[in-house]
Amino acid sequence: MVRGVIALVGNVGSGKTTQMKHFGTKMGYSQLRKLLKPKEKVHLRPETAQGIFVDFKNVVDTHHPKLPFGVGQIGKAFRNEISPRDFIFRSREFEQMEVEYFTKEEEWEKHFENWREIMNSFSKEIGIKKVHELEVSQDNRAHYSKRTIDFQFDYPFGRGELWGLAYRTDFDLKNHNLDYFDEERNIRFVPHVVEPSLGVDRTVLAVLVSAYTEDELGGEPRTYLKLAKNIAPVRAAVFPLLKNKPELVSKAREVYVNLKKEVSNIEFDDNGNIGKRYRRQDEIGTPYCITIDFDTLKDDTITVRDRDSGEQERISISELVSKIKV
Repeated sequence: MVRGVIALVGNVGSGKTTQMKHFGTKMGYSQLRKLLKPKEKVHLRPETAQGIFVDFKNVVDTHHPKLPFGVGQIGKAFRNEISPRDFIFRSREFEQMEVEYFTKEEEWEKHFENWREIMNSFSKEIGIKKVHELEVSQDNRAHYSKRTIDFQFDYPFGRGELWGLAYRTDFDLKNHNLDYFDEERNIRFVPHVVEPSLGVDRTVLAVLVSAYTEDELGGEPRTYLKLAKNIAPVRAAVFPLLKNKPELVSKAREVYVNLKKEVSNIEFDDNGNIGKRYRRQDEIGTPYCITIDFDTLKDDTITVRDRDSGEQERISISELVSKIKV
């Protein structure tokens, strides 16, 4: 645990402070009050990793995995932040995703580079704009790490850490007195660990910051979310041109039901006029809007509007699934 000191201010404006007090920056704790018993300290985990290391023997004994292999976990973690700030960037309670990737010592560099590429690819896949890599110096690395890369993002309040990639060596398994038996080589040894660590909250924040877009469409200002298609909550919305025309509503419902069988995150919307529907879907990041009009009743073609450009394309209903899935 990293420790420090902090001076607590007494009366504001008096210039006087209280006595210096020690604080731990890693593990926080709460008070558990038991009925008719003294209160007790309950320590809150600073990372999800230790649960994986403690469960290492159970995983190996039940699944008999061959090296390299990884175990992932997502869950709550806690940090004793002195001043939580910047929206959800720095908080005392957050959601953390970690993978402990177990490997032979002589192969850690290969797997470290592989995870580095995976994390960079993942950032592009979910639509995060430019991610910067910072090679963390020995003085600033965690005591268990032999190499660490911080993946950083330019938030509105400045550049900050997004994810981390660390080579934890065999520190954790050794401290838990755990090892691995290699049946092929007939030897027992302690695997080394490469750890990609990602904060869910900071990832969501980076995605939203990257997606937030202001432009002008049709001579009017527009604000919308330019979300990557594969993470947009709604992939496409289906509209009847007019909600008071039963034949259009019926056809729109038919298209909606058939499309939803192939693409689950489809929405039906007939509230308000067509322009308001477009803007409403833009604001939640829907990539495509599909309009059923009177021509649809004649030739089974529909209009597909692209969120980013606002351009509309006329295609056959039979081509719709392949268009939306791309």
